[in-house]
Amino acid sequence: MNEEELRRNPHAAESVVRDLNADPQLPFPDATFDAATCCVSVDYLVRPLEVFDEVGRVLQPGAPFVCTFSNRCFPTKAIRGWLATDDEAHLAVVSTYFRLSSGWWGTTAERLTPEHPPGDPLYGVWSFRGGADGGPASGCSE
Repeated sequence: MNEEELRRNPHAAESVVRDLNADPQLPFPDATFDAATCCVSVDYLVRPLEVFDEVGRVLQPGAPFVCTFSNRCFPTKAIRGWLATDDEAHLAVVSTYFRLSSGWWGTTAERLTPEHPPGDPLYGVWSFRGGADGGPASGCSE
């Protein structure tokens, strides 16, 4: 989202505009948040592993990171590998981002809408921030 769109959101207490392709560092202290989402933008990340590592850094142990996407995108912005693959491969790509970045566990990837609904399908891939050993946080199970 751009700064103007964020400013118009009456539910946001505050916002930060950041181009994660230019600089994947998030301007927040470690373990600040209890959840994170990436809504219909994972296909535009040129440094996804760095971004996923950063999201993990700012999440509390056990916190989820949810990435959702459809089969639509801006072709001029999406990474080439996204454009060259289908929906099932997109689920695999995002799952691989979790697997190759640090400290995620319990990754789930699935279609979230019925097979033939009106409109675009919605897909989701999510995982949880691990504890100090990278596995489930204390008190959490897969």
